[in-house]
Amino acid sequence: MNHTMTTPNAAETAEVAPQVRPLNWRMKLSRNPEWFTAALIVLTCVIVGAINPRFFQWATLFDMLHSATTMSLFALGTLVVLASGGIDVSFTAIGALTMYSITKAVFAWWPDAPFALILATGAVGGIVLGVINGLLVHRLKAPSLIVTIGTLYLYRGILLTFVGTTFFMNIPHSMDRFGKLPLFSYQTADGLHAVLPVSVIALFAAAWLTWWLLNRTMMGRAVYAMGGSLAIAERLGYNLRAIHLFVFGYTGMLAGVAGILHVANNRLANPFDLVGSELDVIAAVILGGARITGGSGTVIGTLLGVVLVTMINNVLILIGIPSTWQKVIIGAFILIAGTLFALRRRGT
Repeated sequence: MNHTMTTPNAAETAEVAPQVRPLNWRMKLSRNPEWFTAALIVLTCVIVGAINPRFFQWATLFDMLHSATTMSLFALGTLVVLASGGIDVSFTAIGALTMYSITKAVFAWWPDAPFALILATGAVGGIVLGVINGLLVHRLKAPSLIVTIGTLYLYRGILLTFVGTTFFMNIPHSMDRFGKLPLFSYQTADGLHAVLPVSVIALFAAAWLTWWLLNRTMMGRAVYAMGGSLAIAERLGYNLRAIHLFVFGYTGMLAGVAGILHVANNRLANPFDLVGSELDVIAAVILGGARITGGSGTVIGTLLGVVLVTMINNVLILIGIPSTWQKVIIGAFILIAGTLFALRRRGT
């Protein structure tokens, strides 16, 4: 019995094969929103550098890294919470309460305590306060924004009522030495001493740790799954309580570390520091491509968002733009980014 083998021609193959549309610019942007933030950074650098060539020097980069360290730690924690579908606005209160209470207590009882121990204590204190947030969000089943607004005022009230309201300049000796320790320094052409503080190592360490947790662990997959759909994550068997405790505890840990580094770098414990920068931090994470509804966001995008906000807040003064315009520019960038990122839901 003869069987005749027929080979489909090109036309028939084309009819059967699925049509794959080439990626247009909107689809590419929706998949890599960090490119938009990077483009804004380049544009800002070009404009500022053209008006004031002194912008292109190592001293400017050092100043930006110094200014961005605390915000980056806050932003990385905020990224994790946003990726899980929540939002936390209490991280600055956690940082302030942790840094002030620990600095004051250590100086009173053990002024020669090693810096590593002080930093670890700040991290543990931040974890405890963050876990309280996670427990409340999980138990109350309330929106995390409402819960963390409440704990923001609670932690802030505890600090100002029971801990102290005065500047504290007598910080532990190891914190003072750490704050003066340079990672790199050089003499500028103007005779200024440009210093890159060693605290920036914490920025890169936290960035790597956050990337690893979100991209190489089961907890990271669970965080994105819960941010994508809480109901689906629950049906898949993820422990929602553990995820809530992790994301808020991790955010609290980074906030506690940020608070201790802030005191060491400024060699001053001020209970009125940090609180009030929440919107700048959230703006940086959103500009980095994270959706406020959860399920997305990257470490590199978050760091780019921090760079952009830091540049606007610290560099525009070089070209004579008043500080009052900083919020206007950041707001405009967020509106533009929001409009472009909304294209993820259309035509993709």
